[in-house]
Amino acid sequence: MQRCGSNGNPHYRLVVTERASRRDGKYVELVGSYAPRDADAKRRLSLNIERIDYWVKVGAKPSDTARTLIAKARKTAAA
Repeated sequence: MQRCGSNGNPHYRLVVTERASRRDGKYVELVGSYAPRDADAKRRLSLNIERIDYWVKVGAKPSDTARTLIAKARKTAAA
């Protein structure tokens, strides 16, 4: 996850990155975003599940937080 936004109003980008890259460094692909303070539930969490599945299939390992957000996105998409 890559943090952006201002102090007190964080926004996060869910990105695919190389293991050795810095937290806010270059990334391979942007696969979603998360805005925890956004009032609109649809804009709060926006993930491209197809691309995430592709990257996991080829060996990417999501962080614990990313894994939780992916599960939440799958749950809301199924409902």
